[in-house]
Amino acid sequence: MRAVLQRVSSACVTGNWGGVFGAVSSGQIFGPGVFESVDMSLPVNGDVVGRINKGICVLVGIAVDDQEKDMDYMVRKLLGIRVFEDASNKMWAKSVKDLSLEILCVSQFTLYANSYKGNKPDFHLAMKTEQSKEFYERFLGKLRAAYDPSKIQDGVFGAMMKVDIVNEGPITLILDSRKPVTDSENGKSSPAPATPDPTS
Repeated sequence: MRAVLQRVSSACVTGNWGGVFGAVSSGQIFGPGVFESVDMSLPVNGDVVGRINKGICVLVGIAVDDQEKDMDYMVRKLLGIRVFEDASNKMWAKSVKDLSLEILCVSQFTLYANSYKGNKPDFHLAMKTEQSKEFYERFLGKLRAAYDPSKIQDGVFGAMMKVDIVNEGPITLILDSRKPVTDSENGKSSPAPATPDPTS
């Protein structure tokens, strides 16, 4: 599971009820993208279906092999990660939960797109749409159970939506529920290196 976290001063999501986005054979991917927001709304087909004031926006994707533990990790991380200032203006001091701020979740399957080979994104790592919808709804349930449900909004699963944000900072973080590969030579953690494809 992943999250791309951006701090924004304003954001808006628009969409089309008739458009289907993410209803592909391989489905959604669980890898949330998080946007820190001051004012954010989620209109679909011109109608606002989700709106928050100051807080974070979370783009959520679901991988084909995501499990309950990935869901639990991301709930803890989203509520606990410190991307806000405290009363003395010290940065990286407070989380969305510390400050009782709001959260807007948007389902997003493109976070795990594989574009290494060729120019057409490949979504074979994504969970099938029907399964991912159920997984996403369970994730929202856990998030609401761990926080104040009145402060959590979400969009329309699978709808074509447009996200307009003003990134504040800019602050952008990537969260991932999977442990990175450990580099034993330098004692630091780093992602697994990509293997070049000689045919591409």
